[in-house]
Amino acid sequence: MKKLPIGISTLSKIISGDFAYVDKSRFVHELKENGSYYFLSRPRRFGKSLFIDTLKEAFEGNRELFKDLWLKDHWDWEKRFPVIHISFGSGVVRSREELDRRIIEILYRNQKRLGVHCRDAGDIPGCFGELIRNSADKYGLRAVILVDEYDKPILDNITDAAAAMEVREGLKNLYSVIKDSDASVQFAFLTGVSKFSKVSIFSGLNNLTDITLDAEYATICGYTEPEMTEVFDDHLKDKPLEDIRLWYNGYSWLGEKVYNPFSILNYLRQGEFRNYWFETGTPGFLVKMILDREYLVPKLQDVMATERLLGSFDIDAIDIETLMFQTGYLTIQEKKRLGAMTLYRLDYPNLEVKMSFADSISSYLVAHRSVYENGKIDLFQSLLSADFDGVKNVFHSLFAAIPHDWYRKNKLSEYEGYYASIFYCYFAALGLDVTPEHTTSHGRIDMTVKLEDRVFIFEFKVLDIDKTPGTALEQIRQKGYADKYRAESADIYLIGIEFDRAERNIVRFEWESATEGSASL
Repeated sequence: MKKLPIGISTLSKIISGDFAYVDKSRFVHELKENGSYYFLSRPRRFGKSLFIDTLKEAFEGNRELFKDLWLKDHWDWEKRFPVIHISFGSGVVRSREELDRRIIEILYRNQKRLGVHCRDAGDIPGCFGELIRNSADKYGLRAVILVDEYDKPILDNITDAAAAMEVREGLKNLYSVIKDSDASVQFAFLTGVSKFSKVSIFSGLNNLTDITLDAEYATICGYTEPEMTEVFDDHLKDKPLEDIRLWYNGYSWLGEKVYNPFSILNYLRQGEFRNYWFETGTPGFLVKMILDREYLVPKLQDVMATERLLGSFDIDAIDIETLMFQTGYLTIQEKKRLGAMTLYRLDYPNLEVKMSFADSISSYLVAHRSVYENGKIDLFQSLLSADFDGVKNVFHSLFAAIPHDWYRKNKLSEYEGYYASIFYCYFAALGLDVTPEHTTSHGRIDMTVKLEDRVFIFEFKVLDIDKTPGTALEQIRQKGYADKYRAESADIYLIGIEFDRAERNIVRFEWESATEGSASL
C-alpha cells in the first residue's frame, strides 16, 4: 500500500489502496493574503488537524507535497517560515498541573525542532515568548503559530467547573503571549471544537479574526457535493447519492453545505450506512445536561437562536443550543433578520446525527439495554403493519423499564413534554420522519410521524396536568389535524395517548384510521 504524504490536503485518505483527496489548499493562500490572526471552530473529525498540517507544510516551504494541488503555483516557496505547532489533541488533561507539564513538553519539542533555546523552560509565558522571538531571529522571518484543539483541555474537564476554570487560566497564560509577541509573528491560526469568549481565554488577543461563520470559509473543512462526486467518482458508482446525502450531508456555516468527511470516507470503504462519526464520541455530557436542565428534546429540532446565543460561551454560562451547534449536533439551516436582530434557524444536519442523538437519550433513560433495543425492532414492525396494540406494548414496556431511582433524581416526569420527548426520541432513533409541534390552521399537532405512505398523528395528554375536557383522540378530531395530510397520504392514523404521573405510564391508548373508525387499547 502506498504511503500518503501528510499535510497535502485537509482530508487526504487512502481508499482501497489508492490516493483520494480533496484539495483545500487555496484556503491557505486566501488566509495568508487576507489577514494574520485567525480562529476557526468546527466539530470533531472534520479535518481541522489536517488543515493545520497543510498550513504547516506550506509555511515551511515543502513544495513537493503540493505538486498536484492548487497552491503549487500560488505560493512563494523560497520563504521557509519557522512554524511553532501546538496541539492538545492527544491524551486527557485533568488538572492545571498536568496542563502546565504538557505545555512545557510541547514548547520543548518546538525548541528542539527549530533549533532554538529558552533560558527558563518552567516559565511558560516567558519561554513561549522567547521561542517566538528566537525563532524569528534565527530564520530571518517572523514566526507562524498553529494551535490545534486549543480548547480540548477545558472540554476534558467540562463537567467539573472548578477544574475547567483552572485549566482555562492556564491556557490564557499561554495564548496571551501571542498578542504580546506581535512584532515577531507573521501568522497565527487557532482551531478547536468550541468557541469560548475572547474575554475568558483570548484576553488581549483582540485582533483575532473569527472565520467560523464566514461564508467565504464555510467549506474549509468537509466535502461539498461537487468535491465529493468528482474526487470519489469511481467509488460512488452504483451508490445511492440521494441516500448518502440524507445520511451525511447538511452541515452549514452560512455557505454551501458540506458532507461529514469522516462518515463519507468510512461509508465508501465499508459500503454500509452507519453512524460512523457519532460512534467515535458519544455525547454523554450533552445528554446529561439536557436531562438535568429538564430540556424537552423535541425543541432541539427547528431551533431559533440569536447571534449572541450562537456566538460563544463560557464554563459558567453554557447554553444547550450553543453547545449543540458548536459540537456539530445542530447546524444552521437559515439566517434571517428580525428587526435589528439576526436570527439563525438550527436543526440536525442529517439522519446520522438525528438518529444517533435520539438513540443516546433514549438508551440513557432505560436501565435494561435489551428492553430498549428489542423495542426498536418491535416498534418499527408494528408501525409498518399498523399494529397499534404492538405500538402501545412497546412504549408501555419502555416506561416500565425506566428505573424508579431516575424519577427520584429527576423531575422531568412532572412535565407534559417529557412523555412526548420519549416518543420523539424513539421514533427519531429509528430514522423515521418525525416532526414535533407541527403547525396547522387550527393549532399545533403534538407529533407527526411518517413511514412510507403512512402518516401517524399523535396527541399526548397528562391527565393531572392537562385539564382540557375530552380524550386526547377527541382533541385530534376536533382540530381536524388529519386534513393537512389528506392530499399526500391515503393512510392517516390518529393516535391519542394519555399518561398518569403517579403510574408513570400510559393509562389510555386510543387510535383510529382517518377513514375507517376508532379503537381503544
